[in-house]
Amino acid sequence: IRPWQESDRPVFHRLNREDEIMEFFPFRRTPEQADVVMDKLNSMIAEHGFGFTALERKEEGDCIGFCGLSRTDLEPFFPDGSVEIGWRLLPETWGKGYVTESARRLLAFAFEELKLAEVVSFAVHNNHRSLAVMQRIGMQRDPARDFDHPGVPDTHTDMKRHVTYAISRRQWQEMTAKEAV
Repeated sequence: IRPWQESDRPVFHRLNREDEIMEFFPFRRTPEQADVVMDKLNSMIAEHGFGFTALERKEEGDCIGFCGLSRTDLEPFFPDGSVEIGWRLLPETWGKGYVTESARRLLAFAFEELKLAEVVSFAVHNNHRSLAVMQRIGMQRDPARDFDHPGVPDTHTDMKRHVTYAISRRQWQEMTAKEAV
C-alpha cells in the first residue's frame, strides 16, 4: 500500500478502461482522464493522510491495482465525513487475497490511527466479488442504507442499485480480538 508513482500510470489506465475491470461502472476513462484522477488521488493522500492508494506485490514490486480509504461525497446516503473503503485490481491478480489482506490493514489504520467510528463500503448489488471481500473483512450488510447511486445514469438501471456494508470500530475490535485467540 503506497502512494501512486509515475511508473503506475499504465496500470491505472487499464484499471479505468478495460471492460472486465470496469464491469460494474457505467463509464470508461481515457488515459488523459485517468491521469487527472490519479493526480487527484495523490493530492488527496497528501492532504488527508489516506486515500485510494496503489497496491504493489512485495515480491516483484509491480503495481497491481489500488485499495484505500476515502471520504465519501454521497450525501444524503452517507453523512459528511463518512469514510469508505474500496479497491480495484488487475484481473490477473483476482482471487489471490491481495485485496482482503490490504483491506484488513487499512481497517486497522482506520480504527487504530485515524480513530474512525465506522468505515462503509458499497457496490453494485450484483458485484459478488466485491461483496465477498466486504464480508471477508468483517463488514456487515446494512440494507437500510442501500441506495440508487446518483452518479449512475438512468440508462444503466442494472448498475444503479448499490448495497451498503459497514463495520464500526467496536465490531472491528471484537473481530480482531477473536482472531488473536
